Amino acid sequence: MPEVPDLESIRKFFNRSISGQTVQRVDTLIPVVIRVPRDEFVRLVTGDTLGEVHRHGKFLLFSLASGRILVVNPMLTGRFSLVPPEAKKQPRTCFVLALSGGLELRYADQRVMGRVYLVTPETLDTVPQMADSGPDVLSPELTEAVFRQRIRRFSGQIKSILVNHRFVAGIGNAYSDEILWEARIHPYQKRTQLSDADIGRLYKATRDVLAWAEPIVAGKMAESLDYSEWREHLRVHRRGGQPCPRCGSTISEITAGQRITSFCRTCQPLAAGQEIRTSLSRL
Repeated sequence: MPEVPDLESIRKFFNRSISGQTVQRVDTLIPVVIRVPRDEFVRLVTGDTLGEVHRHGKFLLFSLASGRILVVNPMLTGRFSLVPPEAKKQPRTCFVLALSGGLELRYADQRVMGRVYLVTPETLDTVPQMADSGPDVLSPELTEAVFRQRIRRFSGQIKSILVNHRFVAGIGNAYSDEILWEARIHPYQKRTQLSDADIGRLYKATRDVLAWAEPIVAGKMAESLDYSEWREHLRVHRRGGQPCPRCGSTISEITAGQRITSFCRTCQPLAAGQEIRTSLSRL
C-alpha cells in the first residue's frame, strides 16, 4: 500500500512533470474504479487542464482549471505511470489521460480496489473517509499539543490508532512499525498505558521517520514513476528474524488477519500484565 513517503514523492513528481498540461483524451478501461458515471467523467475531464497536485493522507488530489478536483485513493495496489503512448499497458490499467505534453498518465490497479472521484471543493467531503478524516500527518497544524489532544479520543492498541484515518491521515502498516520502533513503544501497547513521555516520543518519531523516509523514496523516482513501493530503507518492517539495528536482538513479526507487524521485543517491551491477542504469531 502506498503510504505518505510514496504519495508525497508522487505528488512532487506530478507537480514537476504534468502541471499545466491539458487532457486531450480520456480512456476508461476498467470504469468500476471511477465513482462517477463513465460518460460524465470522460466529458468533464477531456479538455480540462491539470493544476497543482495536493495530498491528504493517502489521497492524491489533482486540481483542474475548471475548479473540479480529481481525487484518487489508490488503496493497496493502485499505481500511476507516465509513459509514451506506444508503451505497453500494464495489466488492469483502469484509465488513461492523454496529455498535451505527449505522454499518457495511466492508472493501473491489480486488485481494482482503488477509487477515483470527480468533485468540487464544495463536495469534497462526500468522498468516503474525507469528511471524518483527521489532519494530515505532515500538516503544520498537527502540533504536539494537537497530537496529544487527538490521541486521548482513542482507546485500544497504539498501532491500530496510528493507522486509523480518524486519528491522523496518512500512516499505514509499514511506517507505523517504523514510527513505533523509533519511539520504543510496543505496537500492541494500549493507549491508556502510555505515559506523557511516551506520547511525546511518539509524536517526535512520527515527524522524524516520515521526514527521513520521504527524500529517500523521492530519490528513487526523481526521473520517472517506474517504481514499486520502496522499502529497502525500512529498519524493522518485514525484517522478521533479522537483528534489530539498535540493540541486535532478533526482530519479531506477528501476523493478525492480513497485517504483518514487525518490532523488537527488547527495544519495545510490552507493559507488564498485558497480553498480545492475535490470530497468528511467529518469531
